[in-house]
Amino acid sequence: MDNRRHITSGSPFEARAGYSRAVVAGNMVFVSGTVGRDPETNLIPEGVEDQCRNALAIIATALAEAGASFADVVRVVYYLPDRRDFEACWPMLHDAFAAHPPAATMVEAGLIDAAMKIEIEVTAVIA
Repeated sequence: MDNRRHITSGSPFEARAGYSRAVVAGNMVFVSGTVGRDPETNLIPEGVEDQCRNALAIIATALAEAGASFADVVRVVYYLPDRRDFEACWPMLHDAFAAHPPAATMVEAGLIDAAMKIEIEVTAVIA
């Protein structure tokens, strides 16, 4: 029996590419790599800070729908095309994660759209 629950953000990219924003399996929540596209306009802001803020908001919404929060995140992976942009995101990441710091990795990698400056993937455990 499949005990997975799929969470969608309503993004058209989820249906086109065949993925869920998040999947809940037992007490685990796996949130897909999330970029900083504005969920209202579907536009990508120019700055990494705005992209990071949007990505965190989308992740927070998915976690909440799964019954979790940033406090439940045990692993986070950051993907940035330019590692020099990472430090500008630290204040927002600190606010989201510092009270319950997860294991973390930052990878310098190309993203699917050259306008994208950060992608964030998290794994959470629901207590």
